[in-house]
Amino acid sequence: MYPDVLLLIDGEWTKSASARSIPVVNPATGEPIGRVAHAGTADLDRALTAAEKGFAVWRRVSAFERSKVMRKAADLLRARADQIAPLLTQEQGKPLAEAKGETLAGADVIDWFAEEARRAYGRVIPARAEGVYQLVVKEPVGPVAAFTPWNFPINQVVRKLSAALAAGCSIIVKAPEETPAAPAELIRAFVDAGVPAGVVNLVFGVPAEISEYLIPHPVIRKMSFTGSTAVGKQLAAIAGAHMKRVTMELGGHAPAIVFEDADVDHASKLLSASKYRNAGQVCISPTRFLVQEKLYDTFVDKFVTAAKNLKVGDGLESGTQMGPLANARRITAMETLIADATKHGGKVRTGGNRIGNNGNFFEPTVLTDVPLSARVQNEEPFGPLAVISPFGSFDEVVQEANRLPYGLASYAFTRSAKTANAIANSVESGMITINHIGLALPEVPFGGVKDSGYGSEGGSEAIEAYLNTKFVTQAGL
Repeated sequence: MYPDVLLLIDGEWTKSASARSIPVVNPATGEPIGRVAHAGTADLDRALTAAEKGFAVWRRVSAFERSKVMRKAADLLRARADQIAPLLTQEQGKPLAEAKGETLAGADVIDWFAEEARRAYGRVIPARAEGVYQLVVKEPVGPVAAFTPWNFPINQVVRKLSAALAAGCSIIVKAPEETPAAPAELIRAFVDAGVPAGVVNLVFGVPAEISEYLIPHPVIRKMSFTGSTAVGKQLAAIAGAHMKRVTMELGGHAPAIVFEDADVDHASKLLSASKYRNAGQVCISPTRFLVQEKLYDTFVDKFVTAAKNLKVGDGLESGTQMGPLANARRITAMETLIADATKHGGKVRTGGNRIGNNGNFFEPTVLTDVPLSARVQNEEPFGPLAVISPFGSFDEVVQEANRLPYGLASYAFTRSAKTANAIANSVESGMITINHIGLALPEVPFGGVKDSGYGSEGGSEAIEAYLNTKFVTQAGL
C-alpha cells in the first residue's frame, strides 16, 4: 500500500498550509498511486525557523552523541528495508532487488558518516612565542538546503543528510516530488532515532520556487545540489550572489574505454550491467563506449547480446532486470536522441523503441557508427542507450574521452599496468574505475570536475564542506 506523503517541519509530519498536493505516478503503469504534500512559502518559512532553532540545539550535541543517534537511524533503516523497497519500486520503477540494495546502502552511508562525526579533528599549530596557543577548530557551517533528484531517492538524500548531521548542521531537504515516499521513510528513521525537532526538515513542491526561496535566505548557510549541469549552474549563481557554500554533483557523459588487451568477456559483462542499471538513469552511467579496433567487433557482439537478453518489466515482478524509465519525458528524450543519431548515419544494433503503450518501458538500446556531430555523442542520454565507437591509438582515445565539458566518472579495461596508470593520469574526471566497477562506496570520494560539479559526497572529504575552519590564538596573562 503506497502512502500519501507529508512534509516534515519542526518534528511534525504535516500537510502543507494550503492543503495543496501533487499526484505520484507509478512509471510501470502510468497510474496515480498516491499524493505528496506541496510546500508553499508559508511552509518554507516554518521550515527555516525550525532549521535555525534545530541548529542551535544540534550543534551543541557532542560528536560522540550525534554518532550514536545516526547509528540508530542506520539500524532502523536496515530493519525497515523490506517495507521501504516496494515503495521505492512503485514510485521510481527500479527492480525490487535494486530498491532494497539502495535502502541498505543508505544505511551504510549513515554508518560511515556517524564515524566521521567523531573524527572531524582540528589541530594545534606550534607557536612562535612561549605561552601562546594556536588552535584550528572545526565548527558546523549552519543550516543546509539540500536538493535531490528522482533517480536514487534514498541515496541522493542520505549522502547530504548524513554529512550535514555528522558535522552538527541542521538541514532542509527538498526531495523529489516524483519519488517522495522512500526519502520520507529515510528521514523517518532519523526522527525515530531521536534527532531533535527542527534538525531535519523535509519539503516537496516546485523545484525552482523552493530553491529560489531557500538559497538566498539568510538562515541558509550552505547548499548542496544533485541534478543537471544547466540547473546546477543557475543555483550556483544564486548561491554565489549570497556567498553561500556549495556542493555540486552534476551531469556526466562517462567514457568507457576498452583496450585491445582487455578481457573482453569481463569488460562487456560489467559494462553492460552498469549501463542498464536503473534503466541507465545514473549520473555515473557509462555512456560513450570506446573500444580499440582489434577488439571492437567482438565487444559489440557481446554487448548487444547482453542487451537483448535483459528482462524488462515491472520492478515488482520476479525476474525483472530493468524497470521502466521514471517518467514519460525520458521516453521522448530517448526517441529524439535515437532519431537524431540515425539521421546522422548511426545504426541501431538492438532496441531503439518504446515497449507497449502502458508505462514508460523502453528497450535496452545499442548504437554504432554514430558520428561526433550527433546529439547523443554530446548530451547525457540518461537512459538505456549505449553508443559504441572504435578507436586506434592511446592518444586518440584520450582526446575523445576529454572532448566534452563533463568530467564525473570514467571506466577503463586493460591487462597492462602501464596502460592503466597512463589512462588514470590522462582522463579528466573526478573518478575512474579500472578493470572493475568500484565507484560510489561510502568511504571513497564521489564527485566530478569541469561541468560535472565540485566537492565530494563520499569519503573523508565529504564532511569538510559542512564545516567552517576557525583559527583561535591565545596568550597566557
